[in-house]
Amino acid sequence: MRIDLFQRTESEGHFSYLAVPEGKVIPDEVVNSEWLDVARGMELGDQQARTAYGIDAAEEQINAKGYAITGLTSDC
Repeated sequence: MRIDLFQRTESEGHFSYLAVPEGKVIPDEVVNSEWLDVARGMELGDQQARTAYGIDAAEEQINAKGYAITGLTSDC
């Protein structure tokens, strides 16, 4: 799946990642956070999303709510 990837800084030097389908805008429910543009039009599979960005079931999340986000327990 091709996505646009965004990042925000969390506590203790950790990061959260937000993936949206390529070319889509960040959804309203997450727009109030300070997301930095990391990559546009990148190919991202579920395994890479999980291991590199702490996003579990990325494709399932995107299908359900239009975006996928790092889980609360991720160490990214």
